[in-house]
Parts: sequence; structure tokens; C-alpha cells
Amino acid sequence: MKKTVFSKMVITFTAIIAVSFITTAAVLSIWFDSYYYNQRKSQLLAESKLIGNAAQQYIDHDMSAEKINDILSYIGNYLSTNIWLADNYGYVYAVSNSSQNKISVNQILTSDLEELRLNHIVEKRGLYGGAFKTPVHSLEIPIFSDTGTFKGAIIMHTSIDEIKGPLKRVYLIIWISAVLAIVASNFVIYFFSQKIIIKPLAKINYVADKISKGEVNKRVDINSNDEIGELAESFNSMADSLEKVEKNRRDFISNVSHEIRSPITSIKGFISGIIDGVIPKDKEVYYLKIAYEETQRLTRLVNELLDLSSIDAGQFKLKIEEIDINEIIRLSVIKFETKIKDKKLIVDVCFQNDNLYVYGDKDRITQVVTNLLDNAIKYVKDGGTVNITTRTKGNKAQISIYNNGNNIPEEDIKHVWDRFYKGDKSRSNKVSTGLGLPIVRSILTQHGEDIWVENKMPEGVEFTFTLKTVSR
Repeated sequence: MKKTVFSKMVITFTAIIAVSFITTAAVLSIWFDSYYYNQRKSQLLAESKLIGNAAQQYIDHDMSAEKINDILSYIGNYLSTNIWLADNYGYVYAVSNSSQNKISVNQILTSDLEELRLNHIVEKRGLYGGAFKTPVHSLEIPIFSDTGTFKGAIIMHTSIDEIKGPLKRVYLIIWISAVLAIVASNFVIYFFSQKIIIKPLAKINYVADKISKGEVNKRVDINSNDEIGELAESFNSMADSLEKVEKNRRDFISNVSHEIRSPITSIKGFISGIIDGVIPKDKEVYYLKIAYEETQRLTRLVNELLDLSSIDAGQFKLKIEEIDINEIIRLSVIKFETKIKDKKLIVDVCFQNDNLYVYGDKDRITQVVTNLLDNAIKYVKDGGTVNITTRTKGNKAQISIYNNGNNIPEEDIKHVWDRFYKGDKSRSNKVSTGLGLPIVRSILTQHGEDIWVENKMPEGVEFTFTLKTVSR
């Protein structure tokens, strides 16, 4: 059977409260028992003074046996106690209860005489050597003359049932109170546990189940300034993140589908036209060339998606070594020579030094420079300018790539690192996949470096990234 948090909590708190109340009840019972016996002892000791004076008079022959027995009988009935008087040898010579006259002239005190002669009070519980059929509380009090001579003892027996009669009612009240307190505590625990813990957790569990089934817009509505409230806030924050991730996932799938569908549709249309004879023979090469360019774009898109997938999956392994970033830039510019000439661009490369050695993965840093340079060439006007500069600042190298194209609108500049984002909506999708800059940023993040973009006035956009320089 499944044990819920509620049942575990109720059982735990019930056990703690039960142990607490039972311990308290037991301590109170023991305390009342001791207190009542002490009170009884104090009462008997107070009356023993009167009995001791009467016994002294009897021993001095100033009081008759009948008189002493009457006094013992009166006090015994008043205290519900059997009172015996014993001489200095331990022989009983007077009793409060006439039915116990047979005890008279018997030596009752033997082993206790030494304690009594030392003026010690002896206290016992039991049958008192078989003199009683039920347990009694016995108190032996020594009697001394004015000169300090031991004259005997007063022996006072009180039935333990007589003493514990009132205590039983006290015990009953204590234990009934303990049981009622435990039951009441269970109701209080149940009520507050349901209100403070169980119901809020049930709400969180319900919403979590809905989110797991795809309803990522669900939220927990709990207003509480405690740990449960903090948990609800954290849960809602997590749900917001999941909703954002889900939105990004759907947008990603939509964008990928669109990016793949467009070239496939073009390729299919051109090839179908050639097969069906719709496209003239003299135009076939032209349209096949377009189809080839579309396959190139598909290849580039797939490769970039694979790169991003590797980065996200943590399979992006870097081979950090000393590289000359200036040399990488030179080679990259040469690689784009054809495009540069086609657009009649002016490319100005300015190095602080001929060589600038940094730490990085050569292939990936080459990819960064290539993507940024490609981006600059794409969005600069024909006959425009592209400036590439490298400089050192502290232990960092700063590499900047500038083009004098149009500024990026302020509402778009924060999205340039988003996947499939294309700021220039007027351009054809064939110009860019929208994955180049996200890949650049991911590669530099893997290197522990930074990259940022700035609009320059009156025109132009500059991308700058950093790399750690090699100390020489």
C-alpha cells in the first residue's frame, strides 16, 4: 500500500505528541504520587507529636491505659490509620484498633530499633511482616523523653488503597486529558496539514501532470509566504522556462521545415519542368545550376544544424592550441576574393602587429572569422567597405569586423543571436540560413570568450569578439 506524505506526517506527529503527552502524564503521576505520600507523611508526623506526648504521660504513669487507647482510637479514626505504641524494646503496648489487641505485648520492632534509637524515622511499604492482609504504608517514629532518652516508637499504618483512592481519580483525569489532547492534536494536525501542505502540494502535482502532457501554459496559484510559496514560485518559474523552451522548439521545427521545404520545392519544380519538357532545352543548364545552388544551400543548412546539435549535446570538442589570428584572417579574406570583386568592395585589413598569437581551436576560430566575414559581405552595399582590425587589450585580443551597410534596428539588435533570425526581411531566404551568428556565439562561448555587436554612426555595423593572447 502506498504511503502518502500526509499519512507519514500524521503518523510521525501523532507518535511525537503521544510520546510527549504520555511522558508528561507519567511524570505527573509519579510527582502526584510522591507529593501525596509526602503530604500524608507530614500529616502523620504532625499528629505524632500529640501521640508522643500522650505516650510519655502513659510511660510516666500520668495517664491510664484506657485513656491512651481512647486517644489512639480517636486519632486513628480521624486519620484512617492504625496506630501502635511500642516501648524501647519493641513490644507493642497500645493499639488504636481494638481488633488488633492480640498484637499487644508482642515484640514487633527488632531490626529497626537501632535506627529509631538514632532518632531516624523508618518508612516501609508492604504487609509489615504479615500483620496485614493488604499492603500498607508504615511510618515508625521514635519517642524521646525531655532528657533525650529513647522511650519507644509510634507505628502508624495506612492502607495503600486508602492513600491511592484519591490519587486514582487524579491519575484518571491526567490520562484522560492526555488521550483527549492526543486526539485533539490529530484533528489540528489533519486540518493544518491539509491546508498548509497537502492541498498546495496536490495543486503543484496536478499542474506538473498537466505540463507533462503538453499543457505548458498551466501555472500553480498559491499565495503563501513560506517554503511552499517559494516552491510554487520556483515551479512557475520552471514552467515559464519550459513554455519558452517549447515555443523555441516549435519555432525551430517550423523554421527548419520552412528552410528545407523552400529549396526542395525549387529543386523539385525545376527537375519536374525539365523532365516534362516544360523548360526549353536551352534553359535546362540555367535551371540545373539554380537547382545545384539550392542543394548547396541545403547542405550548408544541414551542416550548420549538425554543428548546433553537437554544441547543444556537449559533443563539441575543442583542440586548444596557439594560433595566429592574423594569418587566419588573411586566408579568410583570400577565400572571399571572388565575392569581394563581384560586389566591388573595399576591404581594409589593419593589424596592430604582423602576428597576433592567441589560444583557440584553429578550425573553429576559422569558422567564426568566416561566418562574420560572410555576414559582413552579405549585408554591405555594392561598392561598400569592410574593415577588419585586430588589437590587444590586456591579456585579450580584440578582433573587429565592420561593414558600412545599414544599421541594425534597435528592436532587432538583441535578436541577432537567435536561431533562424533574419533582420533584413526584404532579402530572400537564399541569402542566409539564420544560423551563422548563433554558431559563432556558441563557439566563442565554448572558448570562454565573448562577442558583441554595435551600430556605428552615421552608418555601419561592427562585430567584435575576444580571444586570450599567448604570453611571450
